Amino acid sequence: MAWIKMIRESDGEGELKDIYDQNMESWGGVDNILKIHSLSPESLRGHIALYKAVMYGKSPIPRPEREMIAVVVSAVNDCHY
Repeated sequence: MAWIKMIRESDGEGELKDIYDQNMESWGGVDNILKIHSLSPESLRGHIALYKAVMYGKSPIPRPEREMIAVVVSAVNDCHY
């Protein structure tokens, strides 16, 4: 299994801390799928922007269907996240 170094929420500083604060989940942390970008806040901002565009941007595909597509793609890719 691959391992990606991630900076914990409590260790975030500067721009990374700001991004973490804006993306804190109700359970009190930031999802690992975002934290894998913690060494590069620029790529983290890009990931968040892409996600928001795909899931919330203007589209003929309703949001619930977008979520269903994401689930199917994750299942096909054997993604455990």
